[in-house]
Amino acid sequence: MRKVIGDVIPNTEWTNIHEGSVFVPQQDTFIHLQFRRFAGCPVCNLHLQSFFKRAEELKANNIHEVVVFHASQKAMLDSVVDVPFDLIADPSRKLYKAFGVDTSWKALLNFGVMQKAFKGIIAFGMRIPQSVEAELGVPADFLINQTGMIVAVKYGAHADDQWSVNEVIELAKYQQSEPKLL
Repeated sequence: MRKVIGDVIPNTEWTNIHEGSVFVPQQDTFIHLQFRRFAGCPVCNLHLQSFFKRAEELKANNIHEVVVFHASQKAMLDSVVDVPFDLIADPSRKLYKAFGVDTSWKALLNFGVMQKAFKGIIAFGMRIPQSVEAELGVPADFLINQTGMIVAVKYGAHADDQWSVNEVIELAKYQQSEPKLL
């Protein structure tokens, strides 16, 4: 079932790909929870590069990035180098299901997605997804405040339909200045 603004995530501990604890919520920071497709996805890699480049700016705005992939821990460790965020392996899609993140044949049926995919393949190469389900994954973004409440949410319509860094920062700033449900 899809999550909506106002839903509260209970105190939870997940394990990142380096066996470290990831606590949700976090007392002093927002969590930007990103659901991406699969480790090695060229569209996802391009998108995440924009976040990596602005990691310090995200941190300065009290935003902690947590990125979930439909991939095994091994696949993620094989394709990730020195990432400044918490990465969560979810090969069984347990978190995807808990947050209502689906797959769709529409994931790839977008001209912009094809352009991004080719650009990403040229820049990073591509690993074959572990399943058709991973290939057809669509992204989702959640901004979770310090109490665990979802204050903003976006379910993507296709593989390249997610928040930009600027959108995440603006959403967090808005919540910090005048906390409201969007």
